[in-house]
Amino acid sequence: MKPMTIRNLLLGVLLSLSTLTALAQKTPTAEDAKARLAKAEAMFQERCKKSGEFIHRTAENIEGILLMKLRPNEINYGDQYKMNDPYGRDLGGEGYIQSFARGFETRQAQFPPGSPNRYGYRYVDAIDPNDGKRYRYVGSIKEVTHTSSILMGGDGKSTFKTQDFVLDKIPAPDPAPRYGVTYDDISTREERDYWIAGSSLKVIDLKTNEVMAERIGYMMDRGQGNTSGGRAPWLLAANNACPNFARNPNRPPTSHEWSSQEIQTEDFVEKILKPRLEK
Repeated sequence: MKPMTIRNLLLGVLLSLSTLTALAQKTPTAEDAKARLAKAEAMFQERCKKSGEFIHRTAENIEGILLMKLRPNEINYGDQYKMNDPYGRDLGGEGYIQSFARGFETRQAQFPPGSPNRYGYRYVDAIDPNDGKRYRYVGSIKEVTHTSSILMGGDGKSTFKTQDFVLDKIPAPDPAPRYGVTYDDISTREERDYWIAGSSLKVIDLKTNEVMAERIGYMMDRGQGNTSGGRAPWLLAANNACPNFARNPNRPPTSHEWSSQEIQTEDFVEKILKPRLEK
């Protein structure tokens, strides 16, 4: 009798494991996807209730600012749990610094229709992540010589010159700028489970530690991470954002709002820290 009992127990365990495996491998139905999206939408709408631009104080005639944190060079197209602020995506690395520098606004024609006028700052300080030191950047238009890889001439190279916007970088003198700009990814694990990304962008008076302004934003991928056909979930999430990325308040959001994410940080900062203009 005892061997039969053990055998029955083993069979029961095996059957239970088989059932669990089958359940785990169950393909989500259209109804499951619809229910998941409904929950994501509800969560997103709740987050939107606390989103917006909150400006407490502004300052005039600002010559320079400190970027307390730089944006990453790489774009997060679909890493669900990477906390690098997909909502606040902007130009990365040195491009992020350039966007705040005086002279960069000469590229205005390249910005989306409805973009606000922007002036930039005479200098921009930033902490170099490689050595932890503060540097000062000043932008200007210069003639730059480029080398082409097209086979021409005896050495297989040719050169040409263009007028480019470039940054000059020097060790930053003291004192540091009074006003700083920083950002944080404020997403929770549950929000990321449903492809919701949260963002905080702050302008800070570093002398008083006062938060002068903050923008709270959220976006959600309605495809819930679907990557079929080369789909990029976090880029498409920009089409479903609060506040939205349309720079012209009279223009409704488009189907490619991710294109308006670049320079969004500088657009917000200039509302608070009014640049000192040349006479």
